[in-house]
Amino acid sequence: MIIFDTDKFYTLIRQIEKLKESIEDQVEKRFQEFKNIGEKGDKLDLYSELCFCILTANWKAKGGIKAQQVISKSGFATFSEEELIKKLKEIGHRFPNTRAKYIIQNRWIIKDLKSLLKQDVYQTRKFLVKNVKGIGWKEASHFLRNVGFENIAIIDKHILRIMKSYNLIEDLPKSGWNEKKYISMENILKELSKISHISLGKLDLYLWYIETGSIDK
Repeated sequence: MIIFDTDKFYTLIRQIEKLKESIEDQVEKRFQEFKNIGEKGDKLDLYSELCFCILTANWKAKGGIKAQQVISKSGFATFSEEELIKKLKEIGHRFPNTRAKYIIQNRWIIKDLKSLLKQDVYQTRKFLVKNVKGIGWKEASHFLRNVGFENIAIIDKHILRIMKSYNLIEDLPKSGWNEKKYISMENILKELSKISHISLGKLDLYLWYIETGSIDK
C-alpha cells in the first residue's frame, strides 16, 4: 500500500466525484470513441493514432488533433517526408523535421498494429517503447489508451502537476522516464483509480479536465 497525505488524497477523490456528476457522460462518450478505434478501426486508423501520440510529445493535444485532420490517415501512411514537413510547419509544430522523419521510419509497424493490440497490453507497451521512434512510456500508454485500453496511465506534465499539488509525489521527476520510474508513478495512480472506482484510462480524462478544463484525447 502506497501512503500519501490522506487529507489531500481524499480532497482529490471528492473533486473527482464532483466532476463525475457533471462530465461523466462526456468521459464515457469519449472513451467509447477510443474503443471504437481499437475494435473497428483499420490499420491506418491505428497508425494515425500512433502518429498523433508521436506528434503531441512535447507539444499539445489540440495540435495533434489538428495534424490528424490536415494530414489524414492515408497521409501518415503515404506522404513523403517533404510533404509531412510542409504540413507540420503549416500547423505550427515545434519539431516538424524530426517528427516527419519518425512517421516515415515507423511505417513498418502499420501491418502489425492490429495483431499487437490482441496481445498483453503491458508487453505491447514495452514493444512500442523499444521499437518505435518517438515513442516513450508516456506516448505508448497514450496510444494504447486512445485505442480503448483502460488499465494503463498516461503520465505527462499535466498529471504530474496534479500529483504534486495533492502530495501524491514529493517532487516532479527531473530526468527521462525508464520502466521502473514510470511503473512507480502508475502504481500511485492505481490507488487513486481503485478508491475512485474509475479505470486508469478514464481517470486520466478527469485529471486532464481538472488541469485544463477540457476533455481532449
